[in-house]
Amino acid sequence: MFKNILLPVDGSEHALKAVDTGIELAAKLGATVFGVHVLPPISTVSFMSELLQHNPCHTQAAKARAQTFLDEVVRRADAAHVPCETEIACDLRPYVAIIAAAAKHHCDLIVMRSRGQEGLERVLIGSVPHKVMLSCDTPVLVCH
Repeated sequence: MFKNILLPVDGSEHALKAVDTGIELAAKLGATVFGVHVLPPISTVSFMSELLQHNPCHTQAAKARAQTFLDEVVRRADAAHVPCETEIACDLRPYVAIIAAAAKHHCDLIVMRSRGQEGLERVLIGSVPHKVMLSCDTPVLVCH
């Protein structure tokens, strides 16, 4: 049925619950999971500042933090004996990066958390899972 499952993570407990659901499903189906964390691209001003100072602290810190989120996905997948790969993607629009990662890894399912923006922000710009569902043909399992 499903052979490649994408697991977007943002470091939240809700995302990790979705990761657990995706890994459990992958274990039952003999599927592979792909963890992805989306970072916003560094602004030109910040990038130039880091270059001039020879101190890429913001970029390194953001990547290190993202890697800890992805390492947790790998740890959970290893515990369930599920093959897992991870990557850090960069985009101002997380839903675009998630859809691109699903296409890149030929994923036939995306498992993600339901929480995101709250209140007025959610009404005005929508949630990431909602945008993913509207923008791709890959089935999306949204976990609460």
